Amino acid sequence: MTDTDTDQALLARLRAGDKSACAECVERHANGVYRLALRLLRDDAEAEDVVQETFLNAFKAINSFDGRSKLSTWLYRIAYNAALMRLRRSRPLTVSVDDPELSDDGFETPRQLFDWCCLPEQDFETDEARAQLEEAIQELPEKLRAVFVLRELEGLSTEETAQALGVSAEAVKTRLHRARLRLRERLSAYFTELAGTRQEN
Repeated sequence: MTDTDTDQALLARLRAGDKSACAECVERHANGVYRLALRLLRDDAEAEDVVQETFLNAFKAINSFDGRSKLSTWLYRIAYNAALMRLRRSRPLTVSVDDPELSDDGFETPRQLFDWCCLPEQDFETDEARAQLEEAIQELPEKLRAVFVLRELEGLSTEETAQALGVSAEAVKTRLHRARLRLRERLSAYFTELAGTRQEN
């Protein structure tokens, strides 16, 4: 049975008011929703609230879901919007004069890029490297972070990510490219130092 077949069967039960279907839906999709919310909000309690809010809103609006996208994609979209509302409420109204100058499309252009192709694969698998990457992901602007998390970490396709975020597939590709560039820039110092240390030894 494919995910779509499973979705359709679960959807029919949800629309019929089957309580066990609600529990099954939460069990199946809560972890993915939580991971997205946590990476956007960087707060455990806020992320848990978004998970609850997502499923409550989804079950209330289940009859308006047309089923053209995957159920998980629809849930990601609800979660993304809920997280975005919380970010907007908590965002400071002032802008620092030290903020980097942005390009016309609102994203800073990377200045320093390290060529990672020369690094052994095990360099990317250390706890320190993973921690550096996770920190770099957290520092991405929310729009780039959401695309990177859904595409690279949650494994959604370009189309599914576009549906979840309510943007075009082209916007997803552009943001993913920019996210990767930002991550490369952010991690350049770490990997440059790592390569330099190896050469000294």
